[in-house]
Amino acid sequence: MAKRDYYEVLGVERGASADEIKKGYRKKAKELHPDRNSDNPDAEAQFKEVNEAYDVLKDPEKKAAYDRFGHAAFDGGMAGGPRAGGYGGGPGQGDFASAFSDVFEDLFGDFMGGQRGPGGGRRSRATRGSDLRYNLRISLEEAYSGLQKQITVPSSVPCSSCSGTGSDGGSEPVTCPTCSGMGKVRAQQGFFTVERTCPTCSGAGQIVKNPCSACGGAGRVQKDRALSVNIPAGVETGTRIRLSGEGEAGLRGGPAGDLYIFIEVEDHPLFQRDGMDLFCRVPVSMVAAALGGEVEVPTIDGGRSRVKVPEGSQSGRQMRLRSKGMPALRGSGSGDMYIELAVETPVKLTSEQKALLRQFEESFSQSNNPNASGFFDKVKKFWDDLAS
Repeated sequence: MAKRDYYEVLGVERGASADEIKKGYRKKAKELHPDRNSDNPDAEAQFKEVNEAYDVLKDPEKKAAYDRFGHAAFDGGMAGGPRAGGYGGGPGQGDFASAFSDVFEDLFGDFMGGQRGPGGGRRSRATRGSDLRYNLRISLEEAYSGLQKQITVPSSVPCSSCSGTGSDGGSEPVTCPTCSGMGKVRAQQGFFTVERTCPTCSGAGQIVKNPCSACGGAGRVQKDRALSVNIPAGVETGTRIRLSGEGEAGLRGGPAGDLYIFIEVEDHPLFQRDGMDLFCRVPVSMVAAALGGEVEVPTIDGGRSRVKVPEGSQSGRQMRLRSKGMPALRGSGSGDMYIELAVETPVKLTSEQKALLRQFEESFSQSNNPNASGFFDKVKKFWDDLAS
C-alpha cells in the first residue's frame, strides 16, 4: 500500500512553516490517540503514521530531502540519495519519543503546572500558598443569633524583610542551572522519557542566590494572625465558611491560599436540634397532667412561653410552638419548637400520702360511693400541698 503524502497526513499545505507543522501534528495526535479511540481499530496505525510524518517534517534536513525526493528519500533504494548520505533509519524506525516530547509541554503543560517562556524554557510561576482549616466551636444560642467572632490563626505570612521575594537586598532570583528554568529534568529510558521534579529548585525553575536571612529564602515566615469572622445566624455543625486569601502566604510572592472555618455547634443541656427544629423535654406534675393546666417553658431566644397542658396528658405527648426554632441559614423563616411532656411521679411520700393514693386507686371501682366527691376534694388538696 502506497504511503500518503506527509503534508496530507498532518493536514497542512506544502511550504508550511515549522509552527504550522507543529500545530498540525498536535491536532492530529490528540484526535487519533489510541486511548481516545478505543472503538477504532485503525487509530493506532493512523497515530503511528502521524508521528512518522512529523518526525520527518520537523527536521529541516529530512524535510528538505522529502520535499525533493518524496518517500524515496528514505526507502534506501536510491543510489546516492539521502539514505546513502547517512540518515540512518527511516522515519518509521526513528525518533517517536523525540517527536512526541516536542509537543508534550504544549499538550499537557497546563495540567503539569508549566508555562513556556521565550526560547522554549518554562517561566516560573509563583507558588500559591496552602489552604488552611480552622475548627470553631460555638454555643447553640450563638448559632441562633449569629455573631462576630475573633479568632487567632497560626499561619505563614509574607516576609517583611524581603517583601516576600525570598532574596536578600531585593535581588532577583536566577534561572536554575540544573533544569534551565523548566522546573523538571528528563531522562531517556528507551522508548519513554521519564520526567521528575528538579532536585535543585524543587520545581520552581529559579533559585535564590542570596537568600533572605529572616525567612531563609522562602519569602514567608510563621506568625499568629487575629481575624474577625462573621458567623451568620442558623449555622449548624459542618457549616463551612471560606475566607478568601486568608490562608498561608505563597512562596516568593505567590498568592495566598484560603482559610476554611468549620463550625461545630456544642450540645445544649435543654434543647436538641434537628435541622431548623428544636425539641425540649418539659416535666409536669401528675396533677397538671391529669387535670390540665399550664407550664412555662424557656425558648432559645432567652424568653419564656406558657403552654397549656390538656387534661389527661400522658408522658411523651408533644406540642408545637410555631416559629420558635432555629432561623434559616440562607433565606427567611424559622423552624418550630416541639415540647415533649414528661409526667413526674412523686417520691418520698409520707404514710398519710400513701394512704390517700391507695384510697384514690380504690375510688375508681366505687363509682356509686356517695363520699366520692369529698374524697376527690381531699386528693386535689393533697396534690396542691405536694406541688407547693
